[in-house]
Amino acid sequence: MNGPERARFWRSPGLPGVDLLKARYVTHRFTPHAHESYAIALVLSGVEEFGYRGARHRAGAGSLSTLNPQEAHDGHAGVPEGWSYRVLYPSVEFVSGIAAEVMTGRGTPCFPETVTYHQPTVELLRAAHQAAEHGDDLASSTLARTAFAALLRRHAARPPAEARSRDQDPGVRRAREILHERLVDPPTIEDLARAVDARPFALIRAFKAATGLPPHAYLNTLRIMRARRLLQAGTPPAQVAGDVGFTDQAHLSRHFKRMVGVPPAAYQRAGTYKTGS
Repeated sequence: MNGPERARFWRSPGLPGVDLLKARYVTHRFTPHAHESYAIALVLSGVEEFGYRGARHRAGAGSLSTLNPQEAHDGHAGVPEGWSYRVLYPSVEFVSGIAAEVMTGRGTPCFPETVTYHQPTVELLRAAHQAAEHGDDLASSTLARTAFAALLRRHAARPPAEARSRDQDPGVRRAREILHERLVDPPTIEDLARAVDARPFALIRAFKAATGLPPHAYLNTLRIMRARRLLQAGTPPAQVAGDVGFTDQAHLSRHFKRMVGVPPAAYQRAGTYKTGS
């Protein structure tokens, strides 16, 4: 993909549970956020630089980036000419279903390595992505399952039984619950700290250590997750903005594009899921 920035986000009937993005970015910057799904990115040209799990990563042409659900990250161009890539966002259920067939052990699969270079796996994923782009449901569904099976066998692991939970800190756990409950009318950091019997700065530090995001960024991530579900259900963007706590549609659009890569209207045009899918 050459020329100016462009992005297409879509869903394929052959890949229920997998969102797809094909984009070229130069000046666009993804603000720190997290996804409910995995994010599997194949860089076609240029370099993407992103922060993830406390480190900076550079993904060049031919690379495979694997990000786990609910893990905070950002993203921007790592070279002046930007980067182009294809991204698959498979749901936890989609990945877990394949993992049950090809992996041993229990627990949701995770990817310990962030950026790798393995051409056979990259080509399998790219072929599945391209088949979905061309509307070939049989090929895309077949290739995707083959590709994710290979990806899981080579790059994934089961989380260790002793892995620490992000909800281990009871104050952070309760603070997260409050933000979920008060999406439209969130408390101040002082009120949030009082509600969980903590000092504001201590809560901010503990919250970021547990989630990778400070409370206000975590709240915006929750809002965008909720906005995506409403847009998928066909709710007009202007109504979505109010329903998730943004002041207006322009406010929603700014945050949405910084996290998803496309505006809300373009995301909604990609198609809708039936409830529960």
